[in-house]
Amino acid sequence: MDLRALSARRHQSHRMRRALLATPFALIAIVTVVDVEAPPDVHLGPFLATAPALTASFAGPRTTGFVGAVAVLAQVVVAMARGSVTDLNHSFQISSLILISVFVTLFAHLREVHEKELVQLRSVAEAAQQVVLRPLRERIGPLRVASVYLAAEAEAQIGGDLYAAARTAHGTRLLIGDVRGKGLEAVGDAAVVLGAFRASAHQEAELSGLVAYLEGAVTPDLGDVCAGDADDRGEAFITAAVLDVPDDRPILRLVNCGHPPPLLLRGGRVLPLDVAHPAPPLGLSGLVEHAASVEPGESVRPAFAAETFAAETFAFEKGDTLLLYTDGVIEARDETGMFYPLAERLAAWSDTGPHAPGALLRHLCDDLLTHAAGHCLGDDAAMVAIERLG
Repeated sequence: MDLRALSARRHQSHRMRRALLATPFALIAIVTVVDVEAPPDVHLGPFLATAPALTASFAGPRTTGFVGAVAVLAQVVVAMARGSVTDLNHSFQISSLILISVFVTLFAHLREVHEKELVQLRSVAEAAQQVVLRPLRERIGPLRVASVYLAAEAEAQIGGDLYAAARTAHGTRLLIGDVRGKGLEAVGDAAVVLGAFRASAHQEAELSGLVAYLEGAVTPDLGDVCAGDADDRGEAFITAAVLDVPDDRPILRLVNCGHPPPLLLRGGRVLPLDVAHPAPPLGLSGLVEHAASVEPGESVRPAFAAETFAAETFAFEKGDTLLLYTDGVIEARDETGMFYPLAERLAAWSDTGPHAPGALLRHLCDDLLTHAAGHCLGDDAAMVAIERLG
C-alpha cells in the first residue's frame, strides 16, 4: 500500500471514529431527558452505563473516561431533578456508573496497548518483506516484469509464497515457489530458498545445477530424518518452478518441482507449460532417493545429482506473456465452492500496452478477490507476469 492510500485510509478511519463518538453523547442526552420526564417509579439511569461501554469499543482510555464522567454528571443531574442525590436509589446508580466507567476505561487502555503491539508487529513484517521478498524490477533485459503478493490473513504481510529474479550474463533466471507450512517456519524456509537462489543463480551454468543447489540448501541431514523426523519433514517441503530465459533465443528452460505449471499467453490462447518429467518438490528428493538405503542411526548428507532436475525447453517468443503463480490463486473458491478459473480469465485478457504485465496482475487481483467468497483468500497467493519484448 502506498503512502497516499495509507493516509487516505487513516483519514477515513478518523472520520468514522468522530461519527461514532456522537452516538454515546446522543445516548446520554436522550436518557437524561427521558429519565427526568419519566414517572417517579421509572428509572432509566442504568442505561447511561451503555455510553462508556460503547465508547470503549472504538476509542481510547481518555475518551472513554471522559464519556464516563459525562454519564456520571448526567446521572447527578437526573438525581437532583427528581429528588435528591443522597437518596439510596440514586446513590447506588451513581456509584455503579462510576465503577463501570472505571472498568471500561481500563479495558480501553489494555486494548490500546494491544493495538500498538500489532502496529509494531506489522511494521516488522513489512520490513521483513522488503528484505526477504524483494520487489522485482519492471524491466529485466528483454523482459517486462510485474509481481504481486496477496496475503490470506489481513494482518499478514508475508508468508510462505516466494518469487525472485536474477540477471545473468546470458539471460534472466526466475523462481517462484510455495512453502508448505505456516507462520515463522514458512517465512524462514522461504528466506533460505531465496538466499540460495540469489547466491547460486550467477554461479551455476546449467539450470539443473542451480535447482540441485537449491535442493541441497533446503534438505535436512538424512540422519535426523531417519532418527524419527521424517513425518515432520514430510510436511515441510517447497514446490517451485525455476526458469532460465536466454536473451538471444526465443525460448525458456523450465524445471518444475511439483509446482503448478506456468501459463503462456500467446495470441489469445493460453498454453500450460507442462513438463514431461516433473521433479520432486524441494526438500523431498533426498528423502525419496536415500531414505530406503540409510540404516537407522546413520547420518548421511546426500549429494544431489543435477540429472534429477532436468530442464525442458519451451518457445517464448516476442509478444508472449508468461504467468507464474502459486496454488493460492487457483485454489481460491467462490460462494459455491468453485475454484478460480485462472486460465479462462487469462485467455480473456487482450491489453498489450506499455504496462501490460502490471495491468494484467491488477486485473487478475481484482477479479480473484471478487471471485473469492467474502473477498478473503484461503491461502497466500503470489503471481509474476513476464512479457517478452523484441
